[in-house]
Amino acid sequence: MEIKIDAIFEGGGVRGIGFVGAICCLEEKNYEWQRLAGTSAGSIIAALLAVGYTGKELNSIISATDYRKFLDKTGVQTVPLLGKSLGLFMRKGMYKGNYLEQWMQGLLKAKGKTKFKDIMVNGESRLKIIASDITKREMLILPDDLSKYGIDPMEFEIAKAVRMSISIPLYFDPIKFPNKNGISYIVDGGIMSNFPIWIFDVEKTPRWPTFGFKLIEPASHTSCGKTDILSFVNDILDTMVDQDDVIYMRDKDSVRTISIPTLGVKTTEFDISKENSLKLYESGYKSANKFLKQWNFQYYIRRHRN
Repeated sequence: MEIKIDAIFEGGGVRGIGFVGAICCLEEKNYEWQRLAGTSAGSIIAALLAVGYTGKELNSIISATDYRKFLDKTGVQTVPLLGKSLGLFMRKGMYKGNYLEQWMQGLLKAKGKTKFKDIMVNGESRLKIIASDITKREMLILPDDLSKYGIDPMEFEIAKAVRMSISIPLYFDPIKFPNKNGISYIVDGGIMSNFPIWIFDVEKTPRWPTFGFKLIEPASHTSCGKTDILSFVNDILDTMVDQDDVIYMRDKDSVRTISIPTLGVKTTEFDISKENSLKLYESGYKSANKFLKQWNFQYYIRRHRN
């Protein structure tokens, strides 16, 4: 018998590989995805599940993906030695980020679902993606908040929404949206909410559980005293993403969260080895298996929802 669940995936760069192991574990135990949400790397996973990819298919995708291609450049970004610094100054990012959007669009087209209207259920998108409007200093829930910019949410491309959510500040070029006062810069959703575990919560008793998928790693020094621009940016990103906010989570959230150790892999480790990729996958699988052995939905309802 299939067990329905909603799922929330945290941001965390290439470390999101760990989510795939957890997904495979849950699918083997007959869990069925309903509504899905994610931030940054989590938005990639959530979107692919929403259009019909299985855990096994995701595993094949991550095994075949060369993440170094995500670091695409254009114009000033290609200038030897100075390209990254010039990109930061002139484009507000060291890399374009367009390759990732095109890669995502290709995967969505393969399932015949590229726009939010293609994943509607009872007039509501099954998928929610978190991004940040740093000009307005607002969190964006996509597709819902697109109407604020005069955009039809249902006609919006899912790949573009993912591209917005993964726009790691200073790393990838931000997305520009016109607003009534000029231009809004849209960047990584993790700025506002890296782990939106609350997004599908209701006041009444939920019909089925919501599981959070979170990446955890002890604090570490990332750049070991290096002072170049890339190391500086990496330190900013890892400080932002690696905050162990499990300690800030309410008990009702922590008990429904699968916490996946990231084994020292960094957020922007786009040259990750096959060995470390496999270790992340196994970490996710084992973490999900351990979580399910102690999970009890009825106990959760009695303890946290009544």
